[in-house]
Amino acid sequence: MNLRKNRETRSLIHKPRDYSIKNKQLIPLLYLGLLLFGVFTLSLGRYPISIKEIIDVGKAFLNQEMSQKEKLLAQILITIRLPRIIAAIITGSCLSAAGAAMQATFKNPMVSPSLLGVSSGSAFGAALGILLHFNHSGIQIVSFAFGLTTVLIVYSLNSIINQDNHSTTGLILTGIVVSSLFTSLISLLKYVADPYESLPAITFWLMGSLNQINLSQLLPIIFPVTLGLGLLLVFRWRITILSFGQEEASSVGLNYKLTRIIIVLATTMMTASVVSISGLIGFVGLIVPHITRMLVGENYTRVIPASIAIGGIYLLVIDTISRSLFSAEIPLGILTSIIGTPFFIILLIHNSREYS
Repeated sequence: MNLRKNRETRSLIHKPRDYSIKNKQLIPLLYLGLLLFGVFTLSLGRYPISIKEIIDVGKAFLNQEMSQKEKLLAQILITIRLPRIIAAIITGSCLSAAGAAMQATFKNPMVSPSLLGVSSGSAFGAALGILLHFNHSGIQIVSFAFGLTTVLIVYSLNSIINQDNHSTTGLILTGIVVSSLFTSLISLLKYVADPYESLPAITFWLMGSLNQINLSQLLPIIFPVTLGLGLLLVFRWRITILSFGQEEASSVGLNYKLTRIIIVLATTMMTASVVSISGLIGFVGLIVPHITRMLVGENYTRVIPASIAIGGIYLLVIDTISRSLFSAEIPLGILTSIIGTPFFIILLIHNSREYS
């Protein structure tokens, strides 16, 4: 049995398993759908703009001959809607790809990108920045820095506590403890915050939102997001090997410890980056990988690129609902929890019946 497993694992290293024509077409179609839906959502909002008007504004912008109305429409599209759409796609793609990679790396379908405390660390950094009255850039930098620091603390504590650095259980438990600590520190900051200014800002940020995003806030995260996604795409066949376990990975000559560190580093950079601009948005990195595996199978050479597209579409839909459904915007974290909870329960029931 082990010999057969090793042969299957080796075949994945040298040549990923072939998959059907349907799946070969599916991934490009997902990216095409993401692009088309992104363009379509430019027309949606409290001030509706038709696709024809968007095209006319584009033509007028290129010809540098814009009427007063076209200038107003261009400002709405470029200054308000486009940055938000880009941010929603980036956030959804990063969280879902990070969730898929973490679930494979730790061989646990219940794992999310926040497993090692990066989300709670980033949230603490943002809350601290708000309490100290930093500007948006300052809050973003502090949030990102604390996200990375939290994971570094988790790995350092795990190496001290556990002699075996390969221990997945020890790493997960350490992450839970450190995450709980930073969650408590967030509560402490909320307790001492000004109830009329800082406290509402901290509370709203923790709910997750993209309503104040602009292009200048997106620029600092381009490098870590691109690097993180690039690493996951390059290492996606290795992620498939990690999903078999340490024994199988070692049997084919894969450096298990180094590969896992690289994957965790990539997911940490991505998660800290998007949390620094969007706040806490739950369930995306937990649910989307499950949907992706149902569509394209268990091979992560397909799961990673597909989860990037599906995650972008998913959060773009949620954000469009958030800014269009009511006059008052609904925080993204609330919507993703309301939609994600019953959907995840359905997935659990489906999986339990499948494996029973």
